Amino acid sequence: MSDILTFWGTGDSMGVPRVYCPCDICTEARTTGHNRRFRSSVMLNAGGHELLIDCGPDWRAQMERSDKRFIEHVLITHAHFDHIAGLPEWADACRWLGRKAHLYAPHDVLHTITQQFPWLERHLNLHDCIHGLTWENWHITPWKVCHGKNGFSYAYKFTRAAASPYHWVYCSDAINLNAEEKAPMFGLQLLVLGTNFYKEEAELKTRSVYDMVEALELLEEVQPKQVLFTHMSHGVDVHRDYRLPSFITLAQTGMQVPLE
Repeated sequence: MSDILTFWGTGDSMGVPRVYCPCDICTEARTTGHNRRFRSSVMLNAGGHELLIDCGPDWRAQMERSDKRFIEHVLITHAHFDHIAGLPEWADACRWLGRKAHLYAPHDVLHTITQQFPWLERHLNLHDCIHGLTWENWHITPWKVCHGKNGFSYAYKFTRAAASPYHWVYCSDAINLNAEEKAPMFGLQLLVLGTNFYKEEAELKTRSVYDMVEALELLEEVQPKQVLFTHMSHGVDVHRDYRLPSFITLAQTGMQVPLE
């Protein structure tokens, strides 16, 4: 059985629809719902076990949608609200079930999380993965990437070196990467990349995530075989033809990708 990556959320920090917004995309998201997007998160299933990447404010709704009552392993990219706001509910579920789960992140991210939620350690085992970790048949390597005006985030490279080698990267929150930050992205079978808009008009110094036009320049350089755009704002309409190359897909909730 193949390892599977499932998209639990593909939205930006505000999600879609934005509660205050009457735009066409938010209006469609409230009705037919094709553009409805939870905050970005993916589930990796390997060897019958599950690893959730990021645990934002939509975690409970995502759990219900997936008909799940417990998750044992969560990996965090950075300590922003849209990526960690579900941790208290997850920890509380662990408390009620009497099970201590596992939270993985680099030490600086763990420090910020425990400053905000100091009681989490009573219900979660915290693991510093700054030097990488092995989970099931994957070796996972973090590295810092530029998150624009928001400082930095972590991207993760997943490497499977068994009978069927595979390399993929999850990079939800990044922009304007330098050569060192791009280096782990070469030679990938799959790149999951955050793109807030097709073309964002705001000044670069005010921004924190690639748009699709900028992402195309990055992809021309690093040449992944397959790309899935995520972390999309209400500026992206899944019904619109953006004339993207055939190896690029806009991720949608529930999409499953075999890692083979």
